[in-house]
Amino acid sequence: MSFLTPEQIVAELDRYIVGQDKAKKAVAIALRNRWRRQQIPPPLRDEVLPKNIIMIGPTGVGKTEIARRLARLTQSPFIKVEATKFTEVGYVGRDVESIIRDLVEIAVNMVKNEEQKKVIKKAEELAEERLLDILLPKRGKRQEGQLELVDQQGDSTREKLRQMLHERKLDNRYIELETTQRNLPVIEIFSAAGLEDLDINFREMFESMLPKKTTRRRVKIPDALKILAQEESQKLIDMDKVINIAKKRTEESGIVFLDEIDKIAAQGRGSGPDVSREGVQRDLLPVVEGTTVNTKYGPVKTDHILFIASGAFHMSKPSDLIPELQGRFPIRVELDALGKGDFIRILTEPENALVKQYQALLKTEGVDLEFTPEAIEKVADLAVKINERTENIGARRLYTIMEKLLEDISFNAPQIEGKVVITERYVEEQLANVIADEDLARYIL
Repeated sequence: MSFLTPEQIVAELDRYIVGQDKAKKAVAIALRNRWRRQQIPPPLRDEVLPKNIIMIGPTGVGKTEIARRLARLTQSPFIKVEATKFTEVGYVGRDVESIIRDLVEIAVNMVKNEEQKKVIKKAEELAEERLLDILLPKRGKRQEGQLELVDQQGDSTREKLRQMLHERKLDNRYIELETTQRNLPVIEIFSAAGLEDLDINFREMFESMLPKKTTRRRVKIPDALKILAQEESQKLIDMDKVINIAKKRTEESGIVFLDEIDKIAAQGRGSGPDVSREGVQRDLLPVVEGTTVNTKYGPVKTDHILFIASGAFHMSKPSDLIPELQGRFPIRVELDALGKGDFIRILTEPENALVKQYQALLKTEGVDLEFTPEAIEKVADLAVKINERTENIGARRLYTIMEKLLEDISFNAPQIEGKVVITERYVEEQLANVIADEDLARYIL
C-alpha cells in the first residue's frame, strides 16, 4: 500500500470499471487511510477506526465490482455477503459472526497459497528425489567388497535417469504412486449456536481416530511429479505461521461487502417482517462496530475490518436503518445510473470488456470477430431501451443482448473460418423480432 496513492488506486480501478468516479474516490481514500493508520504510533493507532461506506445505486452499475477489484488490488481477504440471507425464517440473523469465520478461512487459504509458492522450488527438488527413489529403488544388503562399486553404479544410473527426466524423455512412462486417503463419514449436526462456537474441528478429530487407507495410483511421470511436489510443499509449510499471518491480515486489511443492505432497512416500526429486519441490523451491529469473534483458528477482532455496504434504496433510504448502524457507515456514495455512452465504453474500453471476451473465445475456434463502431453503438442503444421498457438491470443487460446477438456464430464457430464482421444491420436482423415484441423481450432480454 505504501506505493499506491489514492490517484493510482483510482487509475487501477479505471482499467476495469467505467465511470463512478465518486465511489472510486471514496474507496481509494478509505484504502489509503489503512496504510496511514499503520504509520501512526501504537497508542493512537488502535483508536483510528475504518470509515465504512454505503454505496447507493441501482443494480448493475459496478458496486460489487469496485469492492472486489479493490480487494484484489491490495491482496486483502474479501467476502461478499447478501444481508437478506440473515432474514430467512427461523434464522433471524443469529449467526452473522459466520461472515468473519468465512473471511478468516479465505485469508488462511490465501496465505497458504502464498507460502506454497515460496517453497515450491524446494518442494520440486524433494519431489524429484522421491520420484528417482521410486524409479530406482535402493538396494538391499550388500557385501563389504562390492559396496563401493555398487554405490558408484547406482549413482551413475540415478544421474542418467535425472537427465532423462529433465529432457522429458520419461513423460509417457507410467509409475505407481502410493497415496493416503481417509473415507470420512458424512455427519450433519444441528445446533442452536454456530458449530464453530464449539471450537472443535470434527474433521481433524475423525482423521486422527480413523485408520489411514493407502491406495496405489497409476499415473504418468509429469503428473506424479506434481502430486509429490504438492505433498512436499504441504510438509514444508509452517501452518502456525500461516494462521497467525492470516488472522493479522483479516484484522488489519479484511474487506466485507454487505450487499442488499436496503432490504433489511425497516420502513416504519411495527410487527412482522420489519421486526426480523431490525433484528438482523442489531445482530450485524456488534460485528461492524468491533467485537471479538471466536473461530477455529482462535479469536479475531473486527475493529479494523472495512465494511462496504450497498443497496439500490428504491423503497427505503439509509436513514431507515437503525441509528446505531447508520453511525457505523459515515461515508455515503451515490452511484450514477448508466447511459448509452457508458455502455459503449463498457463494451470496448476495460481490460475485461465484453467485446474482447467474445473475440478471445471465438479466436480459439479460428474465428476473427470484429465489431464496427456502429454495431457497438446499436447494442448500447438497445440495452438502454430495454432497461427503460422492462427492469433496469444496468450493464448486466449487455450480457443477455450480446449472448443473443452472437448465438448463431457461437453455435457454428467450428465450421466458420476467417473473419466475421458484426455490422449495425446484423444487430438489427438478429434482434429485431425480440425488440419489437415487448412481451418476448421481457423473457429473452
